[in-house]
Amino acid sequence: MSTEGSTRSGTEQDGEAAQNSRAYALMASGTTVSRVLGFVRTALLAVAIGSVTPIADIFEKANVIPTIIFMLVAGGVFNVVLVPQLIKASKNEDRGSEYTSKLITLTVVFMAAAAGLMTLLAGPIINALTVGWTPPMLSLATAFAYWCLPQIFFYGVYSVVGQVLNAHGRFGWFMWAPVVNNVVQIAVIGTYIGLFGAFRVGDDQLAAWTPAQTALLAGGSTLGIALQAIVLFWPLRTSGLRIRPNFRWRGMGLTHVGKIAAWTLASMMVGNLASLLYSRIASEATAAREQLESGASTVAGEYALNTSQLITVLPHSIFALSLATVLFNQLTRAFHDHRAGDVPALVSKGLRTTAVPIVFASVAIVVLAGPLGRLFGGTSENGAAAGAAIGQLLVLTALGLPFKSIHFFLIRVFYAQEDTKTPMLIQTAIAVVGLVAAFTMSAVVPPTRIVVGIALLYGVTNVLSAVIAHVLVVRRHGDYEVGRVAGTYIRVGWIAVASGLAGGLVLWLLGGYDGGFAFSGILPALVSLAASGTAMTLVYLLLLRAAQVEELGEFLGPLSRRIPDVSRLRRR
Repeated sequence: MSTEGSTRSGTEQDGEAAQNSRAYALMASGTTVSRVLGFVRTALLAVAIGSVTPIADIFEKANVIPTIIFMLVAGGVFNVVLVPQLIKASKNEDRGSEYTSKLITLTVVFMAAAAGLMTLLAGPIINALTVGWTPPMLSLATAFAYWCLPQIFFYGVYSVVGQVLNAHGRFGWFMWAPVVNNVVQIAVIGTYIGLFGAFRVGDDQLAAWTPAQTALLAGGSTLGIALQAIVLFWPLRTSGLRIRPNFRWRGMGLTHVGKIAAWTLASMMVGNLASLLYSRIASEATAAREQLESGASTVAGEYALNTSQLITVLPHSIFALSLATVLFNQLTRAFHDHRAGDVPALVSKGLRTTAVPIVFASVAIVVLAGPLGRLFGGTSENGAAAGAAIGQLLVLTALGLPFKSIHFFLIRVFYAQEDTKTPMLIQTAIAVVGLVAAFTMSAVVPPTRIVVGIALLYGVTNVLSAVIAHVLVVRRHGDYEVGRVAGTYIRVGWIAVASGLAGGLVLWLLGGYDGGFAFSGILPALVSLAASGTAMTLVYLLLLRAAQVEELGEFLGPLSRRIPDVSRLRRR
């Protein structure tokens, strides 16, 4: 009897695991395609307006602010408070149609008001988030902001409709919708280049800039975000839910759930407020660059900083986030079933498994930083110098990548235990330390190097946050085989360094360290990355197999068995 019951239970768990795996694969593929197109969009933008130029930084400032403000004002509510309510409502007789109608109506009204207010305040917002900018720079940034700040409304609609679809098991649309946005923006930037030409050194961008350029570039960006939200209404319409305007918002339960999630919301607010202040400090570089008579192309600004972040966060988003999602479910079940003793082993396994892709990615970014930066340096005469400036930031941010993922894993332990206060306190402590350090640097570091200092600071704060999370997890749950975890990271690290030497040798032959072929243009940089990256990957996998690193099997699963075992080949 018990055997049959356990068999059924195992079969059900296998079915659930298979379903979850398909969902994760669908979401991960959407994220990957969107990220790749995002890289294309960013590289193409550098061709259009440059990467270490005033227009690049001014547009980046105006185009990023809506995302941060949305997350600051309402992003936490949509991502934390609404999810449990939507799942609960989906079990009603009407499958949550009435509740969802109320929620979408509330979202449209609230986000329209918030976006309208922020757009009216475009000038003061730009002034508050910049340092030392000239009146022409502030004027253009404000014009960009008028076009971009309405994105706040569409971010809200996209988030709530996406969460509704997720609650009803239609996961793919939420992750694939950003592909539409990136395709639209690529088309817009391509049109811009066709109409106005690519950026050329020597152009006085600010003096020659026209309202038509502003409308096309910033309006096209907002159009992409709008379509990203609108496209979700098609699967919503075919979901079987009867969505109608409904203004009866009383009794929706948002206040109760909001109180429960208050610490998480506070943590997100602290993080996004810190991001706004970091961007304000970074704006000093843009103003300082304009005062240089020579060497301006080596001064990284906000565009270069955000591009380096976009690159280094990709491995974390694809690998660490997916693995942490699986780990979080396992941790949650362990706490729910009163199996707290299983937590250290789960944490150990998760951290050791993620070491395989993340440590390699960190080394790869450091080794390939030059041609990676060159991809986003544009096609003008200073493209190589601009790429080198971005590459320098990549090296600094990549050094903290493993610690970013370690911290991300460790705080899942607290969330799985429904402790949202501890992650918030960690976030606040790191934000305070980071901002104090950043403001101190702005007082002592030349403005032309402030962005380099911030990139270094990002890596340092990642290390610090991982250390704090480690101490608190060990204090609450005991040792999670820290020695074994550290041993895995050290062993994988040496193997990654060895593969990095192999990739570096290939890149050296291609002129990647002396301004040769790899720096001569975007296409040569791509070729160099492909050759060097392939060499690194092959050597890395072969060495992992030769060293019999068991975490490789945990990470790759069945695919790892197709990789030849070098030790066996040697014995043959």
